[in-house]
Amino acid sequence: MEEAKKRIEDLRREIREHDYRYYVLDDPIISDAQYDALMRELMELEEKYPQLVTADSPTQRVGYAPSLGFEEVIHGEPLLSLGNAFSLEELEAFQERVEKQAGRPVTFACELKIDGLSVSLNYQDGVFVQGATRGDGRTGEDVTANLRTIRSLPLRLNEPRTINVRGEVFINREDFLAFNEERKRKGESVFANPRNAAAGSLRQLDPRLTAQRPLDIFLFAVDSRLHDELKTQGEALEYLRRLGLKVNPHYRICRTFPEVLEFIRTWEERRSSLPYEIDGIVIKVNEFALQRALGSTARSPRWAIAYKFPAEQVITRVRSIIVQVGRTGALTPLAELEPVTVAGSTVSRATLHNEDIVKDRDIRIGDYVVLQKAGDVIPEIVRSLPERREGSEVIFKMPEHCPSCGERVVREPGEAVVRCVNNQCPAQRSERLIHFASKGALDIEGLGPAIVGQLVGAGLVRTPADFYKLTKDDLLQLERFGEKSAENLITAIAASKRQPMARVLYGLGIRFVGEEVAREVAQAAGSFQRLMQLGREELMEIPAVGEKIAQSILDFFAVPENRALVQELLDLGLAPEAEPQERADVLAGLTFVVTGRLEGFTRSEIEEFLRSLGASVSSSVSRRTSFLVAGPGGGSKLDKAVELGVPILSEGELLDFLAERGVELDQA
Repeated sequence: MEEAKKRIEDLRREIREHDYRYYVLDDPIISDAQYDALMRELMELEEKYPQLVTADSPTQRVGYAPSLGFEEVIHGEPLLSLGNAFSLEELEAFQERVEKQAGRPVTFACELKIDGLSVSLNYQDGVFVQGATRGDGRTGEDVTANLRTIRSLPLRLNEPRTINVRGEVFINREDFLAFNEERKRKGESVFANPRNAAAGSLRQLDPRLTAQRPLDIFLFAVDSRLHDELKTQGEALEYLRRLGLKVNPHYRICRTFPEVLEFIRTWEERRSSLPYEIDGIVIKVNEFALQRALGSTARSPRWAIAYKFPAEQVITRVRSIIVQVGRTGALTPLAELEPVTVAGSTVSRATLHNEDIVKDRDIRIGDYVVLQKAGDVIPEIVRSLPERREGSEVIFKMPEHCPSCGERVVREPGEAVVRCVNNQCPAQRSERLIHFASKGALDIEGLGPAIVGQLVGAGLVRTPADFYKLTKDDLLQLERFGEKSAENLITAIAASKRQPMARVLYGLGIRFVGEEVAREVAQAAGSFQRLMQLGREELMEIPAVGEKIAQSILDFFAVPENRALVQELLDLGLAPEAEPQERADVLAGLTFVVTGRLEGFTRSEIEEFLRSLGASVSSSVSRRTSFLVAGPGGGSKLDKAVELGVPILSEGELLDFLAERGVELDQA
């Protein structure tokens, strides 16, 4: 037994060293086969002597059953968000504020701003015991089992320290592209960018799935308990490295502000050469004592700021310009591009919005163009490069007939959009069906564009009412549907019948009737039967309805097919007429904002319920906000509420608040 124990300890030590050299230093000294042999020997010994298995053994990275949900973790110290600077002038203002308060020149630590997911890690006597997401900065989610699967994260430190460290989980560009290709091959949805992929992977309930994702991590901070022992951020980064933690090597201690600006310029030019995404530079006061003196606001530290790079721009070529038809008949030109990687993902298409933009930016088929992602999310063509034209480029013209149904298209005076006015246009029908099932409308889980396309293609669905006539056998005829997935979709469709009238009204896709207008109209009308009887003057008495919206509603219900569709939906059990409620003014005059993850109901459900009680519900926190209802992951809205002194209610406190006013809200 003693001999086996010693051999197990030696193997663990050797494997940890090789993990560090491979995953952190990128400098392996043995072959994969030799490494596998060491791991096999350790696994065999631990299987023979299970009493010797410890949590920090390299064999225990994936040893946990799937979780039913993530437990909350209250951070020992808040993980504050950084203020942003979008120009060098804002950055210089930050420097002036800091040095004015310090009364002397200041040394700054500059680090690459990794575009990933922030986490907090706890080590007890050198052993990794807990890891959590940042969440709202005060409360995160326990993702310990998933973090253990990251091979560059040591389960045991080089010293037996009890310490809290913070870092950023991310995915390299090449790994992200390969991962997305594998998901495409399996018929699964792909991630928009590496950050989303990292966040989604770290929040898998089954650690075995996380272990299959190419996650990596950089550590960049220690908790304040070490700030007397380690005097500066530079010392802290070196100490993290000595502990065996992976630290990004591209940081610099800048003794003058021109050095900070030089560091920024260098990495703004070199960012595309990195194997991972960065979206800026983090500038921190280097001295911990001065950090303490400068302090923090409720939202962010005064001693640090994030300089955000301008949107990354690349050059590609327009292969063709096609025209798509939306649910309202709008024809939208779409540029098909030579595939190019920008801001972490491969882009092959970009919307051109309307023909005026195509003309104003002089974008031609065959042009070389400058492409960026607006907000690092939406592909956008900034300008064409006429100096690179060869003479074969073709000027784009909007079609005179709808590319879907062939009917003539019109452009109304004063509008930039060309429209197909054929209500039976196949393209419009598909887009209307997608809209009906979308999150803001009936919110039918699992009924996305691809599934709607399958249903339309198979002739199973022509109108929204057809969704509610589907059977499990219908779905089993389609590709990618098994017993369970078919049952789940049928259940989700049935559950959507409980959605209120406002969502059904919005889901019908009436032009100019957005979510807010739909709520106002539904509240005023009370039922579809009454709404279909209202005249222009009665509609315009509703505060959110003007002449244009009123006419659009009248035009919609003037079409016999539309009235028949609404009646069919009502007959199927949707949007039942609500019984008058005496409590409708219980929360009159109060404004709520809902944020974070709730347990008993969705955010949209609680927002609808609050509105039914007479409250206003806003999407942003301001001084006029009466209460913020916050679950884990409240983020910037929670920070803003704290900063403004807005009262904050947890989910349980909201239920108590309502109960005190005689209102009971049953949780799911």
